[in-house]
Amino acid sequence: MSQSLPSLQKLIRHLQKVPYLASKNVYRVASYFLTAEADAVAVLCQAILEAKQNIIPCKECFNWTESGDHCAICMAPGRDKAMLCVVETWHDLMAIEKTAGFAGCYHVLGGALNPLEGVGPDKLTLEALVTRLKQGHIRELILGTNPTPEGEATASYLATKVHPLGIAISKFASGIPTGASLEFMDKITISKALLGRVPF
Repeated sequence: MSQSLPSLQKLIRHLQKVPYLASKNVYRVASYFLTAEADAVAVLCQAILEAKQNIIPCKECFNWTESGDHCAICMAPGRDKAMLCVVETWHDLMAIEKTAGFAGCYHVLGGALNPLEGVGPDKLTLEALVTRLKQGHIRELILGTNPTPEGEATASYLATKVHPLGIAISKFASGIPTGASLEFMDKITISKALLGRVPF
């Protein structure tokens, strides 16, 4: 039946390209767009376009910002700028921020090393991080990568780059189960992991 609806086929194909959108929900999302008021769909599309045009990576930490070159966290006067937590994604940063238990700054890598999918050091912000560390302002680097094989490999790679710089390195304590993502953790688990971090 969908073959007689080329516009619907096109919509489905584009929705299937959206990460994290389960395939079983693609048709439900398409149905929502078809049944929603035209004004509501136009407002949503406009919001997506505005976000794409206005939101850019922070030049310091690669968190999102739309109020200049630096994000609100990097600009916050009360932050401990000598303590840096490295995370894979913006989702992970937000998961930590929700705990309200970390007063340092961040560096968002943009993912984790994954050679099988073609994600090498050049695909992440690793070199920018090393350059930042060489400036000599960082006292402690917290490796906040996810406890997955890719996250652990990324942490190990970072450790080899950072150890020669003489910066203290720590990682999250146990309490975050292997294979889990920070994005889906509860606040208490993340808080305990931060408070109980151990040398790497």
